Amino acid sequence: MPANITESRDPATWGERLQGYRAQLDCRFPQVAEVFERCLIDALAVLSTEGVNAYIDHARVLSRMGRGVEPVLVFLEEWPSIAAILGEQALPSIARTIYRLGKSPNAKAIFPFLQTLAAVARRLPAAAQMQHYLDLALDLMQRTSGSIHGIHQTFASPALPEFFGQAPRLLHALSIAGLSKWVEYGIRNYHNHPERQRAYFSLQSPDSRAVLQRERHGTLLVDHERQLDLYLRGLWGDSALLVPYATNLEQSPQSVPYYDASGIRLPDVFDDAHGVSGIDRYRALLAHIAGHRRWSRPIFADNFSPMQRLAIEVFEDSRIEALILRAYPGLRRILLALHPKPLEGACDPETSSCLRHRLTMLSRALLDAEHGYQDVPLLEFVGRFRETMSRGESGSEEMAALALAYVARTRRQSDQLASVYFADTELAYRDDNRHLWRFHELSDDEEMFDQVRPASAGTELDRLPPRHYPEWDYQTQSYRPDWVSLYESLHPSGDAGHIDRLLEKHAPLARRLKRLLDLLRPQERTRIRYQEDGSELDLDIAIRSLIDFKSGANPEPRINMSHRTNGRNLAVLLLLDLSKSLAERVEVGNGVPGQSILELSQEAVSLLAWSIEQLGDPFAIAGFHSDTRHDVRYLHLKGYSESWGDLVKARLAAMQAGYSTRMGAAMRHAAHYLAARKAEKKLLLVLTDGQPADVDVPDERLLIEDARQAVGELDQKGIFTYCISLDRKADVYVGDIFGRRYAVIDNVERLPERLPELFLALTR
Repeated sequence: MPANITESRDPATWGERLQGYRAQLDCRFPQVAEVFERCLIDALAVLSTEGVNAYIDHARVLSRMGRGVEPVLVFLEEWPSIAAILGEQALPSIARTIYRLGKSPNAKAIFPFLQTLAAVARRLPAAAQMQHYLDLALDLMQRTSGSIHGIHQTFASPALPEFFGQAPRLLHALSIAGLSKWVEYGIRNYHNHPERQRAYFSLQSPDSRAVLQRERHGTLLVDHERQLDLYLRGLWGDSALLVPYATNLEQSPQSVPYYDASGIRLPDVFDDAHGVSGIDRYRALLAHIAGHRRWSRPIFADNFSPMQRLAIEVFEDSRIEALILRAYPGLRRILLALHPKPLEGACDPETSSCLRHRLTMLSRALLDAEHGYQDVPLLEFVGRFRETMSRGESGSEEMAALALAYVARTRRQSDQLASVYFADTELAYRDDNRHLWRFHELSDDEEMFDQVRPASAGTELDRLPPRHYPEWDYQTQSYRPDWVSLYESLHPSGDAGHIDRLLEKHAPLARRLKRLLDLLRPQERTRIRYQEDGSELDLDIAIRSLIDFKSGANPEPRINMSHRTNGRNLAVLLLLDLSKSLAERVEVGNGVPGQSILELSQEAVSLLAWSIEQLGDPFAIAGFHSDTRHDVRYLHLKGYSESWGDLVKARLAAMQAGYSTRMGAAMRHAAHYLAARKAEKKLLLVLTDGQPADVDVPDERLLIEDARQAVGELDQKGIFTYCISLDRKADVYVGDIFGRRYAVIDNVERLPERLPELFLALTR
């Protein structure tokens, strides 16, 4: 039971008892003397007599550890509130943790440990949970302290103070089990890198935040991206790229979804909310954005005030939702659940700006016929809005005019106040409407989101925003989420005539291939009858139609027919390794260097592209190389919609070798394009001259296993992967990646001949 504080504060005895406790503490820090009485009163309110004595004893030990006054002060101030949550029986295990920190080089971590312990206790009120947390902290200390790279020098854990500082935030997002996995990942991957440890455990590194998001509860975008992409395509006929952004775990400010020329930006995780699942929240958000992309038109913003813009956005959002619900009424349940319903009269116009509050009420009323609001201007503009929408789709300009009229009708002087009423005004399923505004003039406070800026001389080619891909860690049998940043761009162009000259060089081979191609080219033709427009007259139907006409019956107008080739249903993507080793030259004999592997690859790819064009198969060509996991480059040489012509030849002519070979990420990105093709068979053909490797990966097995995992992922998507290797030592590793689906060309000079032949054999 707590000590009897009323009895203890009796004037006759309080001074004597206070002096007794001071003597028991035996601490000479003047800062402690200033706060001791207040802390003691707090302790007496929640601790038993034995608990108070233990509290004083542990504070005395802390004061004699030689670590300064801060640990003593924070313990005296925080322990009563911690004990109120955990119970005073938790003190021995916490004290043991403090003493172990103090006896190691990690004594500086005692202060952040104690400083955040109360917040941690509120998230882990059970004794077993708290003990798990303490054990986790000590394990982290042991595994990240010591010597590094063989240097026998004991040092403090770089991770431990950062971990204690971030613990409340981490536990706000994770269970204790999720926290354990997050810590384990950091220890495993950065135990030999102090600076990277600090970045990871302070939540500064991208992979730290990515692992945190993976361990969070909720619906992850990365797990449902294909499903949502199909939803966007199927229901809305929209094929925009879905680009995740990291959810801000802090309370403010929250990031907001938006779309621009590079794609639709969505939060990487959605929790269930208001009875709506995370996946349905994504669907509502995508429906709203797809509606804007279909029906909204930009408006010049220069002549509107910020308040007028806000009103225009609300009316336009409501118009889009009305059109969405015409097409898919079933979405109404989700939108009503997610749309806040502000309480009428909740905002006091004497103290706050109520414009947001009034507009959110209006937005709710436009969505919900049973809103129940009595505000006269609100009811008036609900009627005007519905009358406008009854005339058709209306337009953004009409909504702007309606919004301006509403602002003029309801404007108050208090709308200018700096204090804005935000309660029940946040709509998480709407985007930020940046697409709605155009500006006549550039200024500091108006971002030109879609403005195309000319590239200056010598700058790198424009690249799309990065796509992040996981990488497989074979040692732990788990993915490193969002580990690789892949940038794609269009390959620069060179002299298309160079490729024509290469094809002329191989004219005899091309003639031999053509004879083979003629045998493989689809020959069967299927007649399609009953066509109003066709390539020739269908005589039987034409005669029957004439008889009907003569006899007074309605004649059949579909008297033509056409033909289509009953051809191959195949999509191909040729992925070229453009790493630095391609610049090596092939010996022609007696040590005399001949052509480079890159030049031979150009010849081979040109012949292959010509061959596939003859067959009529849709195909694309891309190259890749990498400079660490932060910069994997994916270069488009030919797209599916492009024909084999001078533009593609010019890009092939400009091919250059450089950097390293991070194959797994490139294959995953190639699969992104192949998966979108409507073909019965999909073939990814990889041409490489070496094993997967990169400068930031000391374990040569890691990227081999990641490429193997990528092949398995493509198999699950119905994509057949085949590798053509120019490395004579490839048998050591290529089978581990591709199984039996590979060929090694020992004589690289035969590549121009062998590559088309292999393709024809694969697709026969």
